[in-house]
Amino acid sequence: MFVSCLPDDSRRMDAVLATYENQINVFSEFLEDLPESDEPVWILGRSYNVKTKKSELLSDVHSRLWFTYRKKFSPIGGTGPSSDAGWGCMLRCGQMILAQALVCRHLGRAWRWRPDGDQPEDYNHILHCFLDRKDSCYSIHQMAQMGVGEGKSVGEWYGPNTVAQVLKKLALFDDWNSLAVHVSMDNTVVIEDIKMQCHQRASGSMGVGTLGASTPCGWGEIFSPGEAAGHSCSQTAGDGATACPYSHLHGQSQTQGSHDHSQPQPKGSQLKLEWRPLLLIIPLRMGINSINPVYIQALKECFKMPQCCGVLGGKPNLAFYFIGFIGEELLYLDPHTTQTVVDFEAGSSVDDLSYHWQRTPRRMKITSLDPSVAVGFFCKSEEDFDNWCSLVQQEILTNRNLRMFELVENHPPHWPPFVPPSKPDVQTTGAEFIESTDKLFESEEEFEILNV
Repeated sequence: MFVSCLPDDSRRMDAVLATYENQINVFSEFLEDLPESDEPVWILGRSYNVKTKKSELLSDVHSRLWFTYRKKFSPIGGTGPSSDAGWGCMLRCGQMILAQALVCRHLGRAWRWRPDGDQPEDYNHILHCFLDRKDSCYSIHQMAQMGVGEGKSVGEWYGPNTVAQVLKKLALFDDWNSLAVHVSMDNTVVIEDIKMQCHQRASGSMGVGTLGASTPCGWGEIFSPGEAAGHSCSQTAGDGATACPYSHLHGQSQTQGSHDHSQPQPKGSQLKLEWRPLLLIIPLRMGINSINPVYIQALKECFKMPQCCGVLGGKPNLAFYFIGFIGEELLYLDPHTTQTVVDFEAGSSVDDLSYHWQRTPRRMKITSLDPSVAVGFFCKSEEDFDNWCSLVQQEILTNRNLRMFELVENHPPHWPPFVPPSKPDVQTTGAEFIESTDKLFESEEEFEILNV
C-alpha cells in the first residue's frame, strides 16, 4: 500500500534520519579511534607518530575540506533533485580532492584550519567555489550537469574516471584558480603532454609566443605595449594571493597586430609563460573484482609523496576520499552524511563548521578497496612536477611489481595527437554546452586491467 507523506511527516522523518546519522557517527568514532601504534601515520605526504604527534595529526585531518551529501538546495537544472543523498558520494569525493589542490595552491600544505578563528580571504574564496548553488563553479549542480556530457544522467552514480573528466572540464571555466587538470589515461602519464598543458594560457592558446599590441594578460586584463611591467591585476585577492603570472610581459615591446601561432617567429621573440599549477589525476583499475595485493605497496608510496592529493575510490556504489594510511588500513573522509544546505548572505563569510570533519579519520582495510580508483597529485611548479617524476621513478617504477602506471617522456606515436583542453567561447560555466569528445572509456568497467 502506498502511503503519502504530509509536510509534517516529512519534517519528522528528516529529524529521525538526522538523529540516526548522528548516532551512527558517534558510534563509528568510538570504534575507529586511531590505534596506539609505533607505525607512522601518513596523511597526504606528511608522517605522524600517533603516540607523540596525535594532536598535530588530527589538526591536519580537520583542516581538509569535507563535502557530504546535502539536502534542500535549489533543484538541479531547475526541476531536478534538491538532494544528492544516495547518488552524489563520488561527486563529493571529487570536490574534496580538488579542494585539497586549491588549498595547497593558495594557502600551502602547512596551512591549518581553526574553528574559532578568522580564515584567510583565499580560504573563503575556495569554499565559495563548492557551495551548493548553481552559480558556484564546482557545485553539485555544475558537476551533475557536466556529467551529462560524460553519459551520466543527473542522479546517476559516478565512478572515479567519470568524476575526473568532469573536474577537468569544469576547471576550464575557473579563471581565478587557473588550474590545469590533467587526466592521464591508459595507465600512462605522458610528461610531454602535461608540460604542454601547463604552459598553455588559461584562454587556451599555447604558452609560447609574442603578445600583440593590445594583449589580455592571463587574468583577463588588457594591457597595451606602453604599460608598466609592474602593473597589478585586479584579479589578485589579498596578500596571500598569487600575483599575475604574466606581469613580466606587460610593457615589453610588441609587434603590431595579433599573433599567429601558426607562423614561425623571429629568433629570440618567443617567451615561455609560467607554469599553471597542476592537478594530475590518474584513473586506474588495480585488479578485477578486488585489489591485487601486488599494488598495495605502490599505493602506500603514493600517499608518502609530498605532492599527494588523495585517492578517489571505495567500494561498489560507495565512494570515499582516501587521505592516508596506517599499517594495512586506509584512512578516509566519508561523504555519506546528509546535511542541510548552508545559506549565506552575499559578501559574507560562510559558516564552515559543517565543512570540516572534526573527529579521527575513518579506517578501512586496504584489501577491501574496490580496484577502480583515481590517484591525485598536485604540483604547484614545474620543479615540483619534475620532483614528482623522480619520486615515481625511484619508489614505484624501479620495482616491476609496483608499477601501478607508466611514466613516459614523450607522447606515444601510435596515440592520437594530444590537444590541450581549452574553454569554449561561451559566457556560462559550460555545463550546458560541453559534450564529451575525448572519452576513452564508456564505463568504469572498461579500464585496462594492469598486467602483473
